[in-house]
Amino acid sequence: MAYNFQVVLDSTDPHTLADWWAETLGWPVEPSDEAMIRDLVARGHAQESDTKTHNGVLVWAIGAGIRHPDPLPSGQPQRVLFQAVPEKKSVKNRMHVDVWVGAEQREAERDRLVARGATYHASHSQGPFSWFVMTDPEGNEFCLS
Repeated sequence: MAYNFQVVLDSTDPHTLADWWAETLGWPVEPSDEAMIRDLVARGHAQESDTKTHNGVLVWAIGAGIRHPDPLPSGQPQRVLFQAVPEKKSVKNRMHVDVWVGAEQREAERDRLVARGATYHASHSQGPFSWFVMTDPEGNEFCLS
């Protein structure tokens, strides 16, 4: 049996990083259900400290998600979750995301992402394949190919 999965990235500022990746990938940020959050706090199932306001919207402080605009054939979303952790990234990722934009778009996309806070590190190629190694604003490695 094959399983679906989501990718989870640790982040010191998950809502801001979710916004960055949503714009990078062209995926929407999952909407917040402010009424549900307020109701859970009012009934004592959550604390005010579990929430924060991000871009004028009440959200759960612990994380944010983005979803591909088209669900999988199973109906499940293709999702990236950004979860809050107290520490900054300190070592190289053991797993990273490859963003496929096509050879004709790669340099322009690299420049656009650098202007938005990414860092370009190196260019690599192997046979007919080439890619840029980059990091997002929190230092998470990804490749642009």
